[in-house]
Amino acid sequence: QVQLVESGGGLVQAGGSLRLSCAASGRIFSTYAMGWFRQAPGQERDLVAAISRSGGSTYYADSVKGRFTISRDNAKNTVYLQMNSLKPEDTAVYYCAADRRLSDTILTTTGNYDYWGQGTQVTVSS
Repeated sequence: QVQLVESGGGLVQAGGSLRLSCAASGRIFSTYAMGWFRQAPGQERDLVAAISRSGGSTYYADSVKGRFTISRDNAKNTVYLQMNSLKPEDTAVYYCAADRRLSDTILTTTGNYDYWGQGTQVTVSS
């Protein structure tokens, strides 16, 4: 079992930046692909960014390409999401998730992720 704890959310003006962190318990963090999802009220939970086990491969939703950067530090059992040039439409609860398959293929649907954090609210004001 893996526990994931997100932090770093908050209120920011449009054009600002936030850095989300997700700390994972356990000694096998490096074997999990990791993803950041977000869910706005009344909307589905969608993948924003994901990173392979080694960090060598990444995925970004079209809506955040060029603005968000996902990274991981396996020594610290932590995955990050640097969010720049934030827009009001980025407002959502952001969730960290872990995919325990031993694969370097990044999957994009919620059903492929096995462990989830509790979420952190990001609010971008106009």
